Amino acid sequence: MQKMQNMGGFFVAAITPFDAEGRFNPKALHALMDRTIAQGAAGFLIGGSSAECPLLTHRERIDGLMAAAHYEGRAGTKLIASVASVSTGEALEYAKAAETLKYDAMISTAPYYYKFGMKQIAAYFVKLRSHADLPLFLYNFPGNTGVEIDIGDPYIRGMLTDGTIAGVKQTSLNLYQMERMKALNDRLVIYGGYDEVYIGARMLGADGAIGSTFNFTLPLFTKIEAAYAQKDYTLAQALQTRANNIMQALVSCSLFPSIKHILAVQGLDVGGCREPFPALTDAQKAYIERVVAENL
Repeated sequence: MQKMQNMGGFFVAAITPFDAEGRFNPKALHALMDRTIAQGAAGFLIGGSSAECPLLTHRERIDGLMAAAHYEGRAGTKLIASVASVSTGEALEYAKAAETLKYDAMISTAPYYYKFGMKQIAAYFVKLRSHADLPLFLYNFPGNTGVEIDIGDPYIRGMLTDGTIAGVKQTSLNLYQMERMKALNDRLVIYGGYDEVYIGARMLGADGAIGSTFNFTLPLFTKIEAAYAQKDYTLAQALQTRANNIMQALVSCSLFPSIKHILAVQGLDVGGCREPFPALTDAQKAYIERVVAENL
């Protein structure tokens, strides 16, 4: 297995825009893609956590994949499709759709809820990879899935080294585990998945990052990367602190509704989030607007 080329940099974990009636709004998605590409995005994760994936219908998830694939500037960007599902059968349907739509790669969390063992989790990824001819990424998100991947397990080590998995999105503060995965197989493309430890992930070998706040924070993160590239680690750390000030505010008020609110403030109406996500209060809106203005 050769390491995938041209898959580094910043990938936006795109939100799902809704119109006033709560329907998916592909025009707003394309407007978001236009803007973030201009700000330095290398590509997009479509249909992931930031897209409110578990709250979307099967049809809406397919529509989201189709809309991004039909984006006018498609040739100039990279697309990773979220194909995650607890059901292997449903995940295979998303994987085949992503292949048909000519995505660059697909990504999935480990199947969750039923507390599957490492053997069953590895089998899920092997079946996905054999069903669709696309590079497959592991979306390692133990905080939300409740699944702790054991890289000492022979089945997991096998899928990480035998070509089943092309890379990992490490949405975990456990950067030691991320580094150990890279040490296990240096052909893996590694993405930091938590924006708040981006510079730490880069220092430990991440090739880039897939981030939820990148929907509007790319101007700041491109400065962090530039400082890192110039080995100005003091500046990189100071800029990371500013990014973390923003993240702390967003999370304290509910992350995805806050991201969508800031996008609206910046002139991109993407609607709200689906229930049971909360609506922001006026006080929360004012707070996150102030923190973003002070740090972005």
